[in-house]
Amino acid sequence: MMFSFGPIRPARRPSLTPMIDVVFLLLVFFMLAARFGTDFALPLQTAGSGTEYTGPPRLVGIEAHGVTLNGVAVDDLPTALAPLMSAPDDIVLLRARGGATVQDLVRALDELRAAGLTQLIVVE
Repeated sequence: MMFSFGPIRPARRPSLTPMIDVVFLLLVFFMLAARFGTDFALPLQTAGSGTEYTGPPRLVGIEAHGVTLNGVAVDDLPTALAPLMSAPDDIVLLRARGGATVQDLVRALDELRAAGLTQLIVVE
């Protein structure tokens, strides 16, 4: 018994147009649904936006190779700041210098906030 299925036709190539349309719609959807920049915001005070500075100098210098307090290199910043602080809401000035990166500044801010300090002001 012999079956005849007709002439052999070459296989059709799938059209990419529907796939491109779907990718474009997904791109538009995610662009409209995304929140840009709100997840990485740092609450910072800048000089001139707070109260008047009082007390002994508390200038933290953030550099690429380490941290200084009033020009003297320190290893444990919260411990070095303790004798200069009368309360946790005393103002501490932070200044990034040299080859310091934003990550160095954020690391110092996190360390001081973890120690309970609340008035951290970034100066230029």
